[in-house]
Amino acid sequence: MPASLPSGELAVVALLADPLRGRLYRLVRRRHPLSRDQAAGEVGISRGLAAFHLDKLVEGGLLRARYQAPPGRPPRVGRLPKVYEPSDLRLGISIPERRYDLVGEILLDAVVEATADEAPLAAATRIAMERGSELGARFRRARGLGRLGPERALTLAAEALESHGYEPHRRDQRTVELRNCPFHSLARRAPEVVCAVNRSLLEGLLRGLGDRRVDAVLAPRPDACCVELRAPAPPRR
Repeated sequence: MPASLPSGELAVVALLADPLRGRLYRLVRRRHPLSRDQAAGEVGISRGLAAFHLDKLVEGGLLRARYQAPPGRPPRVGRLPKVYEPSDLRLGISIPERRYDLVGEILLDAVVEATADEAPLAAATRIAMERGSELGARFRRARGLGRLGPERALTLAAEALESHGYEPHRRDQRTVELRNCPFHSLARRAPEVVCAVNRSLLEGLLRGLGDRRVDAVLAPRPDACCVELRAPAPPRR
């Protein structure tokens, strides 16, 4: 832990050092608003333990809490369920972490491995596709996966990308949006390069998983990843 971090950020790092608390924080960032019961069910712990850690995150300024009636149910007499969502706290540290090492390695390999008649961006996207395919194939082997349908491929791709800082969110049955860009600062400086590399990396990951129907599509959004994953529409009957 860098000694130069401001005291407030040191406190945040310490707060998230607890693995369970970190899992709950990432869960709320992905799916919010989230109640104590929902968080406890997702993580597999008691409601009381979930409430303890969620309230600690509220005290630390990482989450905020409010009371909300469950969707589709009329307000009941008495206290409403407490739900949690990310706060607006801005920190010098990145949560989730950025992965400049990954895009840096791809760009460096592109410089070293580009053929004589290959444009630099073409080399970078080619190598990104290869690197993504390796990541997907490794995940596939570790899980012993067989043939995948598009919906299952979306679920597994989201799971694989969570560990790389993308913050995947299943918007609907056909779409996974990526709420965090692991290459944020570089993408702001050179979006045409970094977004193309990122799209190729994610396309390669899908192919490495064994899927050829889900696509990685450029869909730039402010303060989010420029790519989302889309499955094809079901055939009309």
